[in-house]
Amino acid sequence: MLIPNQKVHLPLLEEKGITLCLKREDTIHPFISGNKYRKLKYNLLEAKRQEHTALLTFGGAFSNHIAATAFAGKEAGLKTIGIIRGEELKDSWTENPTLKLAKEHGMEFHFVSRSDYREKDTSTFYERLKSLFGDFYLLPEGGTNALAAKGCEEILTEADMEFDFVCSCVGTGGTVAGLINSAKPHQTVLGFPALKGDFLKQDILKFARNENWEFIPDYHFGGYAKVDERLIDFINIFKKETQIPLDPIYTGKMLFGILDMVKQGFFKPGASILAIHSGGLQGIKGMNLVLKKKNLPLLDI
Repeated sequence: MLIPNQKVHLPLLEEKGITLCLKREDTIHPFISGNKYRKLKYNLLEAKRQEHTALLTFGGAFSNHIAATAFAGKEAGLKTIGIIRGEELKDSWTENPTLKLAKEHGMEFHFVSRSDYREKDTSTFYERLKSLFGDFYLLPEGGTNALAAKGCEEILTEADMEFDFVCSCVGTGGTVAGLINSAKPHQTVLGFPALKGDFLKQDILKFARNENWEFIPDYHFGGYAKVDERLIDFINIFKKETQIPLDPIYTGKMLFGILDMVKQGFFKPGASILAIHSGGLQGIKGMNLVLKKKNLPLLDI
């Protein structure tokens, strides 16, 4: 059940006169969480329209997209194939919570080396996949394409138009592009990338039609899936104080950034902020396995 926008009550926000609400897209579906539900909606309809019987997509060890596609495909009566980055996972995927969940929902895995994975967007790689699996509907890594952006345009409702700022994590750019397209002219969309590098700006521009947005590149914590004790502590304290869980790959970094920007005076007193909680909570179990190996504190589940 989708929880309505949830106001965040923290002393810092009251002190600065700032309103922060979370749009709980993480509660939209028990397995196809947050932006993944939005991205898959029109792609599934298109796959059916084209009379495909299989979905093929790409992802890493703890990919939210892989987990969501497996469940969505099963629900839609479509076979799912996951091209997984990292040959070393071939013999250990049963120890991986994300891949185990995807397998339980019927996904067939094909593990490739990291060097081969980098070639996934080439015609040669595509033809190889066609020879292996036959006909399929192709979903890009992270699920981002024009139909995904169209689905993400539906995240904002009329009730959300009162906010001055709309904040979103950025992975492959589809979610924030959809928000940019549907936000009103008086609203500014802030994109918080989970990866290092300005190349994401170009990915966003492939699908964004408006110019009412800013890129906030300072809170990636070293890059995709990189975390430290400061971020872990923040996520655990935030959950304790608000009862709202955050994931360490995307929403945790975004909320850390928003509250740091509040401290720094980026937002004027009286500003209202809507942050999109895009889900990803299934990845916490997998991240805790990594943290345990590194003797770092664990995330509360």
